Amino acid sequence: MIRTARLRFPGSQGALLDARYDHPVGPVRATALFAHCFTCSKDLAAASRISRALAHRGLGVLRFDFTGLGHSEGEFGNTDFSSNVEDLVRAADHLRAGEGAPTLLVGHSLGGTAVLAAADRVPEARAVVTIGAPASPDHIKRLFSPALTEIDRDGAAVVELEGRRFRIRREMVADLEAQPLGERIAKLGKALLVLHAPFDATVGIENASEIFLAAKHPKSFVSLDDADHLLSRRADAEYAAEVIAGWASRYLPPAPETVRRAEPGEVRVEETGYGRFANEVLVGSHRMLADEPRDAGGDDTGPSPYGYLSAALGACTSMTVRMYANRKQWPLEKVSVTVSHEKIHARDCEECETETGRIDRFDRTLRLEGPLSDEQRQRLLEIADRCPVHRTLEGPVQVRTRLVG
Repeated sequence: MIRTARLRFPGSQGALLDARYDHPVGPVRATALFAHCFTCSKDLAAASRISRALAHRGLGVLRFDFTGLGHSEGEFGNTDFSSNVEDLVRAADHLRAGEGAPTLLVGHSLGGTAVLAAADRVPEARAVVTIGAPASPDHIKRLFSPALTEIDRDGAAVVELEGRRFRIRREMVADLEAQPLGERIAKLGKALLVLHAPFDATVGIENASEIFLAAKHPKSFVSLDDADHLLSRRADAEYAAEVIAGWASRYLPPAPETVRRAEPGEVRVEETGYGRFANEVLVGSHRMLADEPRDAGGDDTGPSPYGYLSAALGACTSMTVRMYANRKQWPLEKVSVTVSHEKIHARDCEECETETGRIDRFDRTLRLEGPLSDEQRQRLLEIADRCPVHRTLEGPVQVRTRLVG
């Protein structure tokens, strides 16, 4: 149950950087800053999935596009590794002034290298995570190595990366070569988690070894097994998020104990801000999600309204049958109820009084386990029709609506 807010803040070169802040509905345990891979964007599937998965675990996560990438303003050709690091520091400053300074820094690929370089300028950060990160920014040169001669000769060259064309300047290459990352890692002074896939074809596993060996304890390494560099499979991104959340919990503030609840006798429903139809449902201190299925334009993050209505009928049926059997001291061991809902033409309903229009039909299947007699089973079938929700659905219903605010 999370929400996503769009933010913009000035980056290292004065251009406005586009960001998303994913956060839980309710108290935020801590904030995290996520840096995406080289020439990627904050909306890369892995970045979005990891950020949102961490938000589900109580963190507020800011992910943003570096200068000249994604929806951020500016010219990528005028940037370099140092300006990316400065963008990260500006993002941390923005969080510090609003949602709270980041306690956790997470970086994917060159974004991981960047958070290592920026960590000493974010004093509130207690933990750093790298995912498939190069041990040195200089490693990224191999992506445009065929153009290095032209870059050195002419001062710049246009390079195609991941199907997109980028202007790479001589200054960017020199900046990549000059970064003293080994020294920064040795002086990190923060907990470090290194995530890397052994068969990463873009950034070899030896980079993880270099980063891990250069760092001082506390440090941890977790293999991402057969994941690709971009964590393009949903399961790989979600696994990485689970590992990060579990590992980082040791270094985060305690989870807030505040529980959002609806007033007694009320059910409160609020949009989450995610997708078109997702809503948070509060019943007392219980929190649930409601949504529409994907074929109806939703994101399938929770049951549909009719799904909840069917669940209410099924739960009420089971409880009513159990209550009666217990009172009679019958040997009922287990009750199972299956409910399905559909809208049918009234003329297809033999028991209905009307023959026009469409009606709602709930098909309910009752399974009773235990050494019950035939008479007891038949009686419990009759009792199922007496459950309060069943009677509500069949009886006259009045819904009153008033507007406030």
